[in-house]
Amino acid sequence: MRASGLAALCLGVCAAASAAQAAGSGYRVIDRVSGPDGGWDYVRVDPANNRVLVAHGGSVIALDIATKKVTPGLAPGAVLHDPLPVNGGAEVLVTNGGTAEAVFYNAKSFAEVARVKTGVGPDAAAFDGKSGLVLVMDHRGGDVTLIDPKAHKAVGSIVVGGDLEAAAVDGAGRAFVNVENKNEIAVLDLAKRTVVTRYPLAGCDGPTGLAYDAADKQLIAACDGATVVLDAATGKIVATLPTGKGADGVAFDPKQHLAFVPAGRDGTLSVVSVAKGKASIVDTVKTEVSARTIGLDPRDGRVYLPSAEFGLRPAGGGRPPMVPGSFKILVVGK
Repeated sequence: MRASGLAALCLGVCAAASAAQAAGSGYRVIDRVSGPDGGWDYVRVDPANNRVLVAHGGSVIALDIATKKVTPGLAPGAVLHDPLPVNGGAEVLVTNGGTAEAVFYNAKSFAEVARVKTGVGPDAAAFDGKSGLVLVMDHRGGDVTLIDPKAHKAVGSIVVGGDLEAAAVDGAGRAFVNVENKNEIAVLDLAKRTVVTRYPLAGCDGPTGLAYDAADKQLIAACDGATVVLDAATGKIVATLPTGKGADGVAFDPKQHLAFVPAGRDGTLSVVSVAKGKASIVDTVKTEVSARTIGLDPRDGRVYLPSAEFGLRPAGGGRPPMVPGSFKILVVGK
């Protein structure tokens, strides 16, 4: 194609994309709920109990969605990562990186129910409805521990290798796991307990969050500065979209065909339309710097992002100190 034709095509595509993004999604920060200071990791919306759960360093905090009351100090542990509601909302499985365990708690009282050993550095967790198993990604060990949540016991593991982050399942026996240090997605056969293939993520640095779009059979991977959408059956990349820096999660709303990618370093939330084999950014919502993990309420499409303010980085290196009293959970909705 001639240069003039390429320029005209680019102008048309760019204008259409700009118009779509300018139209916006209607999403904005509609509330900020203060909570106790401390670090955080994964966020889970627990519809059965109408609350938001946040792994908050050495414990879990719960935000009552109706009253906005925050209950701190639940499920005390060493280095907690993911508070996953299981067994129809009757229990919560919390991954404990300090003790290399998945710990079950009663969802009402948060009394401890059972402890299950995992591999090294259990981090993200995911539930597979077909097998009835919970997958625990052992971030440092490179294995996926398979747990029967009803029996409260490990029933096997899958050797993947690398630094494992979030996983998604297709409901038909396959699971997909982000391998952060290899910029790839490992595809698992859960019945055979094996890795069947690996999808390289060109244009992706450090994939963390991962979601599955069942309608279009596509995967949505959040990377540092980009979001990659690919065909779940073949690994073919459908789109690579420029999103913010510092992503550590992604949420997908199948009702609206929208993916939400938070960028903790930039303080933005990209709203991505994923439908009919296409993907595009429809909005960029200003959130707050540090808001990097996310939980979606499937009932109303609202998303929840923990955040806090930080001071200057120490001269000798290390993490900057959190400003006292600054921790909050952002509520983003329409």
